[in-house]
Amino acid sequence: MYLRSTPRRNKDGSEVRYLQLAHNVWDPAAKRSKVQVVYNFGREDAASREALQRLVASVARHLEPGKARAVAADGLEFAESRPLGGTWVLDALWGRLGIGPAMRKLLAGRRLDASAERVLFALTANRALAPSSKLAAARWASEDVLIAGLPQTTDDACYRAMDWLLEISGALEKLIFERVSEVLDLEVDLLFFDTTSTYFETEEADEPVARDKHGNAAGGQKAGGGDAGDGRAAGFRAFGKSKDYRDDLPQVVIGMAVTRDGIPVRVWCWPGNTSDSALIRQVKDDMRDWSLSKVVWVADRGFTSAENRRWLRKGGNHYIIGEKLRSGSAEAEAALSRQGRYKDVTGNLKAREVRIAEDERFIICHNPEGAERDAAVRARLIARLKELIDGSDKLSRDKRAGLRGVISTKPGLNRYLRTTPGGLLRIDATRAKAEENLDGKYLLRTSDPKMTAEDIALGYKQLLQVERGWRDMKQVIDLRPVYHRKEERIRAHVILCWLALLLARTAENACGATWPELRRELGRIAVGTFTGPAGTFRQRTQITAAQAGILAKLGIDPPPKICQLTPASP
Repeated sequence: MYLRSTPRRNKDGSEVRYLQLAHNVWDPAAKRSKVQVVYNFGREDAASREALQRLVASVARHLEPGKARAVAADGLEFAESRPLGGTWVLDALWGRLGIGPAMRKLLAGRRLDASAERVLFALTANRALAPSSKLAAARWASEDVLIAGLPQTTDDACYRAMDWLLEISGALEKLIFERVSEVLDLEVDLLFFDTTSTYFETEEADEPVARDKHGNAAGGQKAGGGDAGDGRAAGFRAFGKSKDYRDDLPQVVIGMAVTRDGIPVRVWCWPGNTSDSALIRQVKDDMRDWSLSKVVWVADRGFTSAENRRWLRKGGNHYIIGEKLRSGSAEAEAALSRQGRYKDVTGNLKAREVRIAEDERFIICHNPEGAERDAAVRARLIARLKELIDGSDKLSRDKRAGLRGVISTKPGLNRYLRTTPGGLLRIDATRAKAEENLDGKYLLRTSDPKMTAEDIALGYKQLLQVERGWRDMKQVIDLRPVYHRKEERIRAHVILCWLALLLARTAENACGATWPELRRELGRIAVGTFTGPAGTFRQRTQITAAQAGILAKLGIDPPPKICQLTPASP
């Protein structure tokens, strides 16, 4: 069947063309084919062309997208191009890990936008692909990328969705953990916990408000000063010990629990003046009702108090915690004084066990490469200190005291400085010799009676997964700068960053590549938009071998060749 244009001449000699839909049929008598007109469209003018466009649109609805494109190709113009690969992959993982279904379940029955879950996905994808403020994220989702089920959004919709996210966060984190544990077959025999801080570019801390023992605002009532974490009052953005070396700016404290594969399972937020010591007890209590069997908690030296160790052993669980070598504790001194043979754990790690208590085991770990680094650093510090104090004997007592005060503000140098009874400044050779015995070493204590010394050393070494998580959270997901001042929005922002890290780490583990590498390659999968008299269609770019490999490792089908086909309105 085809369309033909037939000329006819008027009496005045002018020519008029008529459009006809025709097809050829076989004439047995004449033994040849002949034209049979199926439909007359009338004169070839604007009205008949509009009728043809409606016919093409009607036919296109019944065609496969690839074939329909040929029908609609006449007179098309290229309108725009948007990246699709990143949001396509993240959206697939969002559903596979149960995040989207869990959100829709928890948000059901609330008076909110129908697109709330889609907006939260857009905000999470923005953190993973192009971190920006929520106002910029709304424009990004509406104008720069394609997100299924979310053609447009606004900054107000983003802020409302963040408020809803915080309301359901507790139940959401548990549902996501259960689904992620099933899908990824998580090993949660070891859970790693550590904290960090993030600062705000403002000189003013938040006004103190009454808080519960977990650092949450209790009724929003304002009160006097005090420390957080013990039920007293504190501002959320508060001055504290900054892990970014910005004690001059207010901050908040953030905690994260991570599996041995680097999968972040939950995050916490506390006021900025919260100390680390008691936080791990709250973390363990918060995860009490989760689907966890026996767990060994792995934490750094900041959580080594006796109360923390007792708390972590509740429910038959155990711990691996770093012990401060320079703490002066009797256990550390006894462990280091014992002689023994190291066993090779990995290429740059050796370990040996020391028994000094019935219910605890101590493991001394030694890193030969780390020992060389420690020795080199100490040599530089001592050389620098020697430069500072050379000739100080000739100074007056007051000037020597002033120099001593300056050095005391530099912990690395102050460690190797001693003052004689007469007030003279000298290198502390005894301290330097004692430090030499600690080069490349760290001490672990554990309550687990069955793990080998090698497994304990490797388990603690995997605590680097949390440090890597913090690094990616700050440098890839861009936790900071935080474009919020309200406590509720800051907490929601941290949850969005956690969700983005969860998706990114899942993709990394499946593909064996870093998220920036995957993000760059997936960003090259784009969709072009074409418009014409017959309507609009969107077509993606060709999938390269590298992109196909990523999708195959993730078990995700590529986007359809034709993403959209919209006929023009009649």
